[in-house]
Amino acid sequence: MAIHPTAVVDRAATVHATAEIGPYAIVGPGVTIGARTTVGAHAVLEGPTAIGEDNRIFHHASLGGPPQDLKYKGEPTTLVVGSRNVFREFSTAHRGTVTGHGTTVIGDDNLFMAYAHVAHDCVVGNRTVFANGASLAGHCIIEDDVILGAFVGIRQFLRIGRFAFVGAFTAANKDVLPYCWTSADRDVKAWKVNSVGLSRKGFSEERVKALQKAYRALHRHRHDHASLLAALAGLSGASEDVKYLHDFVAGSTQGIHGA
Repeated sequence: MAIHPTAVVDRAATVHATAEIGPYAIVGPGVTIGARTTVGAHAVLEGPTAIGEDNRIFHHASLGGPPQDLKYKGEPTTLVVGSRNVFREFSTAHRGTVTGHGTTVIGDDNLFMAYAHVAHDCVVGNRTVFANGASLAGHCIIEDDVILGAFVGIRQFLRIGRFAFVGAFTAANKDVLPYCWTSADRDVKAWKVNSVGLSRKGFSEERVKALQKAYRALHRHRHDHASLLAALAGLSGASEDVKYLHDFVAGSTQGIHGA
C-alpha cells in the first residue's frame, strides 16, 4: 500500500494493499479501507467505519465522525460506505446513533461535492449527486439516482424518492416526490416531471409521458389526498413508474411537497 510518511494510520485500522493514503491524513481505529480507494491530504477517517473499493476521498474530507446528536454518549455505532464514491473537499458523513438504527449507510457511485453533509442514521442509495453544500439532517432516506442542488437542506426523517431532482437552495420539510423536479423558486413544490434528467437515465418517451400524465393528476387533485391516490391508482396499471409514485405518496408519513 502507498501510505505517505506523514499520514497517521492506527494499528487497529485495516487498509487494503492497493489503497493510497495521502499526506497528513488520519485513519483511526476500526476503519476498514477497500481496494484502490484513495484518501487525500488532511482527510480524517474515524471508526467504526467500513469503506469499500475504488472510492476517492479528497483532501480535508471527514468520514465516520461521531453523530451531531446531543443524545449520543459515545456508543459504538457505524458508517458503511460502498464502492466508487467520490467525496470532495470538506464533505462529511457521520456514524449512526443507538436511538436510530445504529448505522449510516451510503451506497455506490455517489458524488458528494464540497461541503456536502450526510448526517447520522441516513441511508443514501446509488448514483446520487449532492452538489456543493447539500445537507441531510438525521434519519433521511435518499433513494437511487437523486440529484440535490447546491445548498439544499433536507429535514430529519424525510424520504427523497428515486430520480428526484431538488433545485438549489430548496429547504425541504416534507417528503420529495420521485421522478419530479422540486424546487423553491416560489414555493417548495414539485414543479414538473424531470423529463430531461429521466431521458438521460434511459427512460423511454412512453415512460416519461406516463409520468407526465400522473403529474397532471397530482396537480388536479393536490387538495384532496383520497382523490389523488385514486387517480394515481387508476393510472398505475399501465406503468410501473406510476405505481411506484402512487405507493410513494400512499406510504408517506411526513406529507409530500406536491405538484
